[in-house]
Amino acid sequence: MPIRIDELPRKKWVMPGNPACQGCPHLIGLKSVSMALGDRAILVVPAGCTSIIAGIHPKASLNMPFLHVPFASAAAVASGISSAMEIRNKDAIVVAWLGDGAAADIGFATLSGAAIRNENILVIVSDNEAYMNTGIQASGTTPWKARTTTSPIIGKTEETKDLALLMLMHRVPYVATASIGYVLDFIEKLKRASEIKGFKFIHLHSPCPTGWRFDSSETVKMARLAVETGAWILWEYYEGKMRISPPSMPYRDKNKRKPIREYLLSQGRFRHLKDEDIMKIEQRIDERWKAIMKLIEIFS
Repeated sequence: MPIRIDELPRKKWVMPGNPACQGCPHLIGLKSVSMALGDRAILVVPAGCTSIIAGIHPKASLNMPFLHVPFASAAAVASGISSAMEIRNKDAIVVAWLGDGAAADIGFATLSGAAIRNENILVIVSDNEAYMNTGIQASGTTPWKARTTTSPIIGKTEETKDLALLMLMHRVPYVATASIGYVLDFIEKLKRASEIKGFKFIHLHSPCPTGWRFDSSETVKMARLAVETGAWILWEYYEGKMRISPPSMPYRDKNKRKPIREYLLSQGRFRHLKDEDIMKIEQRIDERWKAIMKLIEIFS
């Protein structure tokens, strides 16, 4: 049965008055995690935006067990906590909540190691596509041609690292993509993942008003636009099968997608693009859809 928003818990795990930026997508993601997993969740968080959002003891703004860890160690620490909870027979879901830097770059070794060992943890990468907390530097998941403080004036010249597909190739029990623009889809995936023993991975698209340079009132609109243009594909792999998630289903048909120009030029980081750049990005999106659909044929 589909999840109903009015049937989700009303308890506040993310407290008001926290120091997040206006329009911060991480708050939407964290609230979704708490509503889906409730008091069973234990968060392991490396350096990043969420380290600031959590606040300073004794007035923390997240009303849940929360452990700050060094940048590269989150998946390893989460694995140890999970083992400890199993030894103590505790009903807990250990969540490694990572940014793109801690997952795609600095912490990728421990992330891959935990996946290979099939550790019983849930990894969520809240991806705002750059190191936003330290000055908007480019990360492995920053899109091609996006401007950051460490990219050339023409934008990033390297391709994007696809974390979800990398985790899929580790052949772990559960992999999915999600978006803060489609909260119920994300919560459904969290609930499914929480029932699986072993390594689970969710790549959460989290548009950042500060780093992407759009108005802070349009965070959810930007997240939805990424899906509606086909730039962010929502899919899920579990029980040995891969499928497109309902919000992305209409956009398998290229003709039903909104123009990618609308998504790109709504963000300051892409306003320098030329027409040929936009055409190349559209081609990359088409190629990605073809690759995903081919994988669905394989995992069917």
